[in-house]
Parts: sequence; C-alpha cells; structure tokens
Amino acid sequence: MKATIERATLLKCLGHVQSVVERRNTIPILSNVLIEANADGSIRLMATDLDLQVVETIAAQVETPGTTTVSAHLLFEIARKLKEGSQVLLSAADGKMLVQSGQSRFNLPTLPRDDFPVIAEGDLGTSFELPVATLVQIIDSTRFAISTEETRYYLNGIFLHVADDEGSSGAVLKAAATDGHRLARVTVPRPDGAQGMPDVIVPRKCVAELRKLLDESDGNVEVSLSASKIRFTLGSAILTSKLIDGTFPDYNRVIPTGNDKLLKIDPKAFMEGVDRVATIASEKTRAVKMAVEAGKVTLSVTSPENGTASEEVPGDYGAEAIEIGFNARYLLDILAQIEGDTVELHLADAAAPTLIREGDNNPALYVLMPMRV
Repeated sequence: MKATIERATLLKCLGHVQSVVERRNTIPILSNVLIEANADGSIRLMATDLDLQVVETIAAQVETPGTTTVSAHLLFEIARKLKEGSQVLLSAADGKMLVQSGQSRFNLPTLPRDDFPVIAEGDLGTSFELPVATLVQIIDSTRFAISTEETRYYLNGIFLHVADDEGSSGAVLKAAATDGHRLARVTVPRPDGAQGMPDVIVPRKCVAELRKLLDESDGNVEVSLSASKIRFTLGSAILTSKLIDGTFPDYNRVIPTGNDKLLKIDPKAFMEGVDRVATIASEKTRAVKMAVEAGKVTLSVTSPENGTASEEVPGDYGAEAIEIGFNARYLLDILAQIEGDTVELHLADAAAPTLIREGDNNPALYVLMPMRV
C-alpha cells in the first residue's frame, strides 16, 4: 500500500474515527484504524469498539492499492503534530507502515487486516432522512437526561419511536431520555419512510459520536435501522451502532397532566439565580429550595458546612404559594435547553413531578422529580 494525502484531510478524518477507539483495549486490533487505499483514488478509514463503527472515505493519490491497520491514536497524534499544509505519505509493507512528511519519518508496527472485526449490519429495513438541524435538536434536547447507571442499561441511551400524536395533526417521531430523576422528550414530524419502524434505544456513546459528526455536516442525514442496528450516513462518514437490547419504560405515565399551578419566569434570570445560590450547596445533594408566591420565586440553599444563600427572582404566578426542592444540577441542565424568553413550570405540590416547557407549541418538554429540602 502506498498513498499520499493532504495533512488537514487526514487529520480531520482521523479525528472522526479515532474517538471511537477505546484508550485501553485487551484486544490489540481494536486499538487500530483500518486503512484501505483504493485504485479509484480514495482512502477508506474504519475504527470500531465492536459496538460502534465509523467509516470515512477521503480523496488521496493512491500509487499502490492495499490495506493495513495501525494504532489509531498514534497516527492521529502524528498527523496532529505534522506541519500545516504538508503532504503525508503512507506506505505499508512487511508488517510496518511508513508515515513520511517533509523531513519527518515514522515507522509504525501494523496488524493484519484479516484480524480487523467489522459489524455485520444485516437487513436495515427502515430508512429515512432527517435534516442535520433536526437531529441536533433531538440530541441536544434529550442527551443530558441519559442515565449513566449501568445496572439500568435500558436507560443508557435515547429512545426513538414513532407515534400518532393526540395533540397534533399527524404521526410524529419522538425521542426520550430519562435517568429516573428527570425526563426529556422532544417531538418532531415523522419523516417519510419511518412509518412502521421498530422502537429503538440508541446508546450513549453512539449519540456522542454522532453529535460530533453533525457539527461538521449540513443538509440531510440518512438514517437506516433494524431492531438491533442503526446506521447514520453523513456525507463521506458512516456511523453504525448496535442498539441497546432492552425495553424502555412507558415514560408517558410520569408526564403530569393535572399540574394546575403555573409559574412563568425568565429562564436566563432563573438559571443565573439557581446557579448562584447553588454555589454553597453540598456536592452530595445539590438541593435548592424554591418558595413560589405571587410575583416572585425565592431560591434558597442551606448547607451545614457552607452556610445559607437566598435570592429572589421575579416570576408570573397566580396560584397558592408553594415550596418545592430540586437538584440544582438537574434544573440547570433543563434550563440550559430553553431558548425563548419565558419558561413555564407546571407545579402540583412538593412531592409531585414538575412539568417544564417553553409553551404548548414547543417540541420539547421536561419532567423533573422534586427533592425533600
């Protein structure tokens, strides 16, 4: 194998593929990136952790077609430190790969291509397209609520499913994530081709890698899936992932419908107030108390080690006064997603979940469980 490639192109591509590779691997081949130089003047790079696989094809001057595998992180670090604008020669033979650029030469050990595992996609029966902006909205509105608790593995991802929405004019695609303390859900129109798709849970790592790729993409993303695999095609990059094999709980049961106490408040002022008083909150509970009454919300934190803090934030509220406590971090995560000038908190009592949204027409809604404070 022998090919020459522009350093910036190689670096960008390696940045995409090497982030899939785990830093510590018991299987040496999983530390490597597969490099395939083709006679049509392209190089295909692939990396996998056995659950997630990313493939990207880039243009190159290919002198001798061939395939090899080499340490992904090592090649990325070398490319990162080479001079800007330089050309990089990749040449592999006899168990070694030469990386040459200007006066720099690196001889790296390789492993055989035949040892490199590939995720078998099988038949991906459902296929549809989503605009990049819609996928970004789906991910950003939900991923902060993904559970990190490995024992409840079925909560370790974003739940995607289609439904007939009672409140709208037709079928929708819904994405939801929860860790048991908070729920985030976003609803978008169902794309053509998504009807009849299986309910799927997209793993947290796949979501993170996809979000990075979306930052450098525009137009549409092709989504193909079955009950066990999902593939995202973004221009020259293809991300394939196994799905979480589990049943996502019926989250609709925790979305409150009878919360009759409505607080309307400026999300920026509210967020800044919560953030300030939470400075003294204990790391363990992060508890902040909200005393809600006509015209204002009083935020307060009491910490045995750090003392007390309070702040008043104006708010539009006409129901009976209520005191309720929340985990400040969870509340801030939700408020960070609000882009408008007003956020609505639909309250019931100090023990019932609170519904948070920008308004009835906004595609995203959040549910937050209260804390005792």
